[in-house]
Amino acid sequence: MIYTVECSFADPHSEAEWNDFYSLDKLPALISVAGFRTSQRFKALRDGSPVYLALHSIDGLDVLTGKDYRQKGGGNFARWQQHITDWHRNLYDGIERAPTVGANEYLVLSAKGPERLRGLGLIPSAMTAVAMEKVPVHRWLATGARSLIGNIGNVPEDVHVYAPMTPQLTSGDTVGAVRAR
Repeated sequence: MIYTVECSFADPHSEAEWNDFYSLDKLPALISVAGFRTSQRFKALRDGSPVYLALHSIDGLDVLTGKDYRQKGGGNFARWQQHITDWHRNLYDGIERAPTVGANEYLVLSAKGPERLRGLGLIPSAMTAVAMEKVPVHRWLATGARSLIGNIGNVPEDVHVYAPMTPQLTSGDTVGAVRAR
């Protein structure tokens, strides 16, 4: 299943520090939770969606309700909470594992249908929300080379394009290995 966490951040003075916390501390903590398989963080390339997206492959909803998640991965945002806006969490079925998005690729999402992504020359995968907010109910996800996507201005407004902020972490990664990347 795919667990998505989306948000924007309203304080430009502490945003870099928050991004360091999320990418260097939060993601490694999450990937250490039993049942988390992959984690990767993204930044939207234009307005129309929350600025940040974290995409996690997990074994199921019980992972997010378990003790291990509460101790290692859930919460830990008290210092930043006042600045986090447009926050959304969803659990999607339909894809077992999130795609790895490389430095020369984009992650592309649509809630309007797969044809939007096919029109960009991409091969979409369908996801259906099964827990948490359940909005949007359906999403299509694809990855593509930056050269294939081309000028972001030519992408339909309801298609959201994200650049990776981190490499994809897998359940075997350690904090030291993540910081060294």
